[in-house]
Parts: sequence; structure tokens; C-alpha cells
Amino acid sequence: MSETKITVVYDNPTDPDSFESAYVAAQLEQARKIPGYTRFEASKVWPKEDGSPTPAYRMIDLYYPDYDAACLAVTTPEAGAFFTAMAELSTGGVRVLMSDVEVPQ
Repeated sequence: MSETKITVVYDNPTDPDSFESAYVAAQLEQARKIPGYTRFEASKVWPKEDGSPTPAYRMIDLYYPDYDAACLAVTTPEAGAFFTAMAELSTGGVRVLMSDVEVPQ
């Protein structure tokens, strides 16, 4: 059985300083409250070699034992609070993906 991963990809915010000042409380702390995950990762995307930004800015990955567990998690009040804050903070755009992890760690 393979894992399911929920990935939140934040595009470059219109005001990176404002994004960063709110990110920990509005996103990291809220994401950690979503129940059922087995692993949690947060990352910041490196700029291109010439220093210019890539389309993505930050990511959060939540790993679940299976698809059903991930689907259940996104229906919780904790996930609702996270997604509401995500929409407010993501001034440059955001994408949420649910994917099958083909090579478990």
C-alpha cells in the first residue's frame, strides 16, 4: 500500500516580507494541527542559478497512510482553518495537490 501526499505550493507572494512574517503562525502551526498525517515537511524553494525567483516560493507536504485518510483529513475543522488562512496569505497564488507516493521512504 502506498502513501498519499497533500502538497501545498505557494507561488511568489506579492510582498515576501509580509508573507514570511505571517507564515509560521498562519500556515506551519495551522498545518501541524491537521490530524492523521504520518510525516510533515516544509520547504523554501531555492532561486534560479542567476538569482531570479522560480514560479514556486514555498511548499508544505503532509503524508498520510492512504488516500482515504488524506480525504478525511481535509474535511476536518483544522484543515478548514488552514485552507482559510492559506487563501488569505497566498497573494501570489497557491496550488494544492493530492498525489500517490510511488516510492515510499
